[in-house]
Amino acid sequence: MYFIFAAITTLMLSPLVWAVVLLLIALVSKKPVKKKRLIISSVAVLIIFSNPWLLYLYANCWNVEPVPLDQKKTYSAVILLGGFTNQDKYGKGTFNTHLERFIRAMQLKSTGQAAHIFISGGNSTPRGDNFTESRWAKEKMEQFHIPDTAIMFEDKSRNTVENARFTRQALLQAHLPAPYPLVTSSFHMRRAMYIFKKAGIEVIPVPCDYLSGNNKLGPSDYFVPSAAAIDSWGYHMKELVGYGVAHFQSP
Repeated sequence: MYFIFAAITTLMLSPLVWAVVLLLIALVSKKPVKKKRLIISSVAVLIIFSNPWLLYLYANCWNVEPVPLDQKKTYSAVILLGGFTNQDKYGKGTFNTHLERFIRAMQLKSTGQAAHIFISGGNSTPRGDNFTESRWAKEKMEQFHIPDTAIMFEDKSRNTVENARFTRQALLQAHLPAPYPLVTSSFHMRRAMYIFKKAGIEVIPVPCDYLSGNNKLGPSDYFVPSAAAIDSWGYHMKELVGYGVAHFQSP
């Protein structure tokens, strides 16, 4: 049920879906005035949400600014949130476009800014198999010569609320003191910060994997439509709704 609800919610929050639905309603509408308005609305949605500049303005307000880490301090653990892997058709793990999360956490460990990497992420697919993101990521980190003793994980969580819940339990049991650098994508950081703080976990934002808001705009970004912008709006819409829902969720 959780997977079905998540899939439907993601679909409903896509501007491209909005445009297609409006167009389909227009095609079956028998009233000329209504048909015209629906077509105009569909085109307007595509124009607005495909504009990189408008996405930049929104993302610039939504993104959480990174807090500089104390260069003289080694933090007990950096928390790495899942979402940077997929499963291929053979059920094996692969990195996806959010790979920078993995790289950023590795960087903090390799440079001595974190003593441990804590990976939070289970299986967020409806397949019901034994693949878990955190276990797979741990194996990859060991291939990069990160010691087994420096890698911790939980593999039960399916969403950010469960990320926070299971991470808190594990870190308390390991007696690793806060604060913890929190690594996740920029579009996800605001909601993740809120949920982790609500769960009583002191974290320091280390955003990465920027979709927009951190890039330098070119002349074409102000008026040339971009399919990537439409896709990025889907992520931001999901996070905005998720942030509101988080107010009513127990940690």
